[in-house]
Amino acid sequence: MHAIFKEGGTSHRGAAPYGCCRLCGAPLATTFVNLGMSPLCESFLSAGELDKMEPYFPLHALVCDECFLVQLREYVQPANIFSEYAYFSSYSTSWVEHARRYCEMAVARFGLGPTSQVFEIASNDGYLLQHFLPLGVPVIGIEPAANVAEAARHKNVPTLVEFFGLALARHLTSQGQRADLIIGNNVLAQVPDLNDFTAGMAHLLAPEGAITLEFPHLERLIAENQFDTIYHEHFSYFSLLTIDRLAQRHGLRIFDVEQLGTHGGSLRVYLCRSDATHGRSARVDALLRHEREIGFEDIESYARFARTVHRTKRQLLSFLIGCKKKGAKICGYGAPGKGNTLLNYCGIGTDFLDFTVDRNPYKHGRYTPGMHIPIHPVSAIDELRPDYLLILPWNLKHEIVEQMRHVTSWGCKMVVPIPDVQVVEPREFAI
Repeated sequence: MHAIFKEGGTSHRGAAPYGCCRLCGAPLATTFVNLGMSPLCESFLSAGELDKMEPYFPLHALVCDECFLVQLREYVQPANIFSEYAYFSSYSTSWVEHARRYCEMAVARFGLGPTSQVFEIASNDGYLLQHFLPLGVPVIGIEPAANVAEAARHKNVPTLVEFFGLALARHLTSQGQRADLIIGNNVLAQVPDLNDFTAGMAHLLAPEGAITLEFPHLERLIAENQFDTIYHEHFSYFSLLTIDRLAQRHGLRIFDVEQLGTHGGSLRVYLCRSDATHGRSARVDALLRHEREIGFEDIESYARFARTVHRTKRQLLSFLIGCKKKGAKICGYGAPGKGNTLLNYCGIGTDFLDFTVDRNPYKHGRYTPGMHIPIHPVSAIDELRPDYLLILPWNLKHEIVEQMRHVTSWGCKMVVPIPDVQVVEPREFAI
């Protein structure tokens, strides 16, 4: 969702055939799932770019046999993805509310006040840090996308347009800065050089400071078939076990963990320095034990995922083909990164979807990468009056159904593709 890391990262080009693990350095050889070739999921096209060559890269997820980190190789430099970014967090009202509640919790739990310093890495458009301002807590955002950072500054959120890593952390501490709280929401997956990024957080952290990281939980990705959350901008996919290994490499430790419903099922992990006094919650050891019990330290457990993904592709295409045979009109709702993985892997283009819509004006008049589906404002749905809406940001399905209940007036139904095809009658759908 948000992106920030050391520019250039660690590519490991010229190493083993599939490269080396970005956490532990072991050679990579075991496939998690191969989704074929796909363009970058946030590389939306203008009309004038449709006839130009579009770069495609392998979307082949592997798992490390040594530390069990699921990951993609780094095919594209971060600066080519995130220097100008199409995702603005504030267009999701439920996500902004999630951020507001987090800020209130953090102030109370960590005793933050006017003498504290909060940093958010990948602060996007200020969707989260804006909530600290009325609470009197000083904040600094770090965001590499200049267009997104400018939106944050309009909210009076001080924002550095930088990629984060150890070099930036050293620069900040040389100016007397220390972090009482470092926030990283949905950024860790987008870091190609995990060790440099984590070393930077450890260096910037005050002795009794805390780090909170939110990221989709690998257990939910597997259990709920969330293969569309795999895309080039997401380099890694985490269990708590892999986070524990990463933290220990850099003098950090996990002292608490929460399981959240956001983004299809996420973890919020709390880290501190190894010698800090934060007590360790029983939830940490319970979840680590659970992950071992479900096979997250057994390489064979990862090999079964691909079969489920193949079945879902066949199921979704069969449904859409059946609808088109009956003459149904179908359009998409949303143009998220995950949606572009789904569309490209399944080969769903304008032969199935007339268009898709999005609340973000930045995407209006553009086309989805690969499948070249036009993106319109949400009002286009009322003009076409489709028979089905394919919800591409399925993690926001409750929010979208609530916003679009009026489509029942002409008999429109909604389709949720993940984990399996589900046809939703909006007026009967529980919010």
